[in-house]
Amino acid sequence: MTIKTILGNNDFTEFLRGKKATFFLSLSNTKTANIAGITQAGIPGMIHLTPTLDAEFLCTGEVRSLKNIATTPKGVPTPGLITRAAHLLHPFSSLALLDLGLEVKPKIDYFPLYDFGIEPSGSIDTGANIDAMELFEKGVEFAEEYFCRSDYIILGESVPSGTTTALATSLALGYDTHDKFSSSFKNVPTDIKQHVVAQALSGCEGIDDLFEKLSRVSDNMLIFNAGLVLGLQKRKITTVLAGGTQMAALLLVINSILKHTEQSISGHNLALCTTKWVHEDPNSEIKKLLEMVDFPVNAYYADFDFSLTEHPALKLYDEGEAKEGVGAGGALMYACLNGITQEQITRKVESFLG
Repeated sequence: MTIKTILGNNDFTEFLRGKKATFFLSLSNTKTANIAGITQAGIPGMIHLTPTLDAEFLCTGEVRSLKNIATTPKGVPTPGLITRAAHLLHPFSSLALLDLGLEVKPKIDYFPLYDFGIEPSGSIDTGANIDAMELFEKGVEFAEEYFCRSDYIILGESVPSGTTTALATSLALGYDTHDKFSSSFKNVPTDIKQHVVAQALSGCEGIDDLFEKLSRVSDNMLIFNAGLVLGLQKRKITTVLAGGTQMAALLLVINSILKHTEQSISGHNLALCTTKWVHEDPNSEIKKLLEMVDFPVNAYYADFDFSLTEHPALKLYDEGEAKEGVGAGGALMYACLNGITQEQITRKVESFLG
């Protein structure tokens, strides 16, 4: 297993080799996920539980708000298994959860669960109903107050239907991102997504204010983390965005806010790392998304797949049925930079499935 470069050079990852990281998992619900057929990131009728279950399993190795590990209708288990495997093989300095609007809080003790008093966002086709300015400011405030005890932060997410809200957000901000976003599906439900996004964008017609647009078409994860990342960059805290096209959309939100406020960042302490499945996804173009950002972006993918397993559920990843989530790409990067092999990750993930 190696780390390969999408943009930039390998100096950033080599600098992190052998270093310890704190892992943040951003968790939120958007009612966009309730639209039939728009996502397969979880169990039909219980999609809202996906981030809750991901948090429980990542921290404890158990799911406590449901009897079994959540899988998609086609039987694909959460990529949280990959992140958990990396953590067991070379533990993060700490695991922390960011509640950015959950319907059901995870049943865990001891692990930090930061609660910002945020409600789940609405469905973007009828209006996300977010106070984007307040949410952004909460992210900045948290970054200013957080004491980082490790060498760097890895920031992951679990937001069902997040690629749809990310697409709508980037289009509302003026970026040409059609056909560039990944999906939890192999065969993307393009018609459904296009209809929902079109309705979301119609709600922005005539609105020029950046934060008002975000309030209508975005999701809590993108807005809060824009504030968080900018706050961490101000403090020069090295941060890895662990995810695919949703995290690329986060960079586009940051880019727009910087232009809106006539500020800039160097990007020196910031990178994105995703999975091979996102990088090679024929239905998305993460590199082109990243090239829309005005500041320099270091971006990578972990050259990991499930070619060493015979488990049918895991083979579905290599067939394109799931690609990223729960910070899997960043977790694989962390494992690789600390000497963990593809076979070790594969066997550990297999052990979770029996």
